[in-house]
Amino acid sequence: MIAFLILEDGRVFKGISIGSRREVVSEIVFNTSMTGYLEVLTDPSYAGQAVVMTYPLIGNYGICFQDMESDRPWPDGFIVRELSRMPGNFRCESSIQNFLEKHDIPGIAGIDTRALTKLLREKGTMNGMITTNEHYNMEEILPRLKAYRVGNVVEKATCTDKKVLEGSGYKVALLDLGAKEQIAKSLQDRGCEVTIYPAHTPAEEILESAPDGIMLSNGPGDPKSCTQIIKEIRKLYASDVPIFAICLGHQLMALAAGADTYKLKYGHRGGNHPVKDLETGRVYITAQNHGYVADTDHLDANIAVPAFINVNDGTNEGLKYTGKQIFTVQFHPEACPGPQDSGYLFDRFLEMMGGDR
Repeated sequence: MIAFLILEDGRVFKGISIGSRREVVSEIVFNTSMTGYLEVLTDPSYAGQAVVMTYPLIGNYGICFQDMESDRPWPDGFIVRELSRMPGNFRCESSIQNFLEKHDIPGIAGIDTRALTKLLREKGTMNGMITTNEHYNMEEILPRLKAYRVGNVVEKATCTDKKVLEGSGYKVALLDLGAKEQIAKSLQDRGCEVTIYPAHTPAEEILESAPDGIMLSNGPGDPKSCTQIIKEIRKLYASDVPIFAICLGHQLMALAAGADTYKLKYGHRGGNHPVKDLETGRVYITAQNHGYVADTDHLDANIAVPAFINVNDGTNEGLKYTGKQIFTVQFHPEACPGPQDSGYLFDRFLEMMGGDR
């Protein structure tokens, strides 16, 4: 069946429908990863967005449910150049086509994703529609696309109930803002007992449990839309409990401490982003998925100082908070799939809590 991707600037890409046949409007973003499409699909940070995979062939090793980063896929849509018709891998349990159909996610294949990505880089992230309606009315569609807003999707992506993952070491409170499962696993692998809290949990409840450390997870959307969560994080910031934050958690901590954030032109999404540790001078290849960044041009050094920068564009990739046991990063040290260059940051978090046990 023919499908169309219609962008808010009026550009139309024609391809083949994959997955669900329903019509969807979303923010269109691109990911430069060569592998790991299942982890991309099941990353809650993509709630409210449709993902373009820049690598030309997607789906060749199928779906392995063990590799999922949450219990369901999150993007509104999936856009690829070529979808593998015959996945081949000894771990393969299903195909992307069946996976998208099962979860009612529409997609489009057979379009020039290189041209689409270049367009998004030149003009910036745009809203778009995936539709199978060959008689679409552009005059009706364009106002809908321009009016679309991702909104506060953290409420959609967070867990509904508190959950405890057993461990014999440090007690870590993980605030789930749309967390990838690998974050909790990275802590568990280091012996930690991890208690996962819904995003809107009051700070008092978290602090009353006397955690050895607090983890703020990744998540979707504009950080400034999370006004109530920011208020609670401000209370966590005022405590003496060691805190490590990733991605959206990093942005929310910056806002809670009085810093600012802004939206990037087209964001950083992929598994090949070089980041420099300003303390050691070492450069790490990192996995990233974000469209917003902390503003360090107007950052008060009495609050925090830059700890990492993006080698490609010089934007902030991490902060170290002055006089606090708090450090935050914009990238994903849990990186599943890789690269896992920056996994040592979990060990740094353990050192903040008192070292090995």
